[in-house]
Amino acid sequence: MIPKDPAMLLSFINLKLRDFYPSLDAFCEDTGEDKKAIEEKLAEINYYYDKEKNQFL
Repeated sequence: MIPKDPAMLLSFINLKLRDFYPSLDAFCEDTGEDKKAIEEKLAEINYYYDKEKNQFL
């Protein structure tokens, strides 16, 4: 289960992407999380996924 709070989610997702997954798609495929839901939640705090950097900025 991933954090519901956007700030905690940001930290959690970026750590996972940095240390364990080559892409957001790979993270979602492995964990069964909804990519669109993650992107929407982080957009609430103006963070968007950068494929080249593999992190939310």
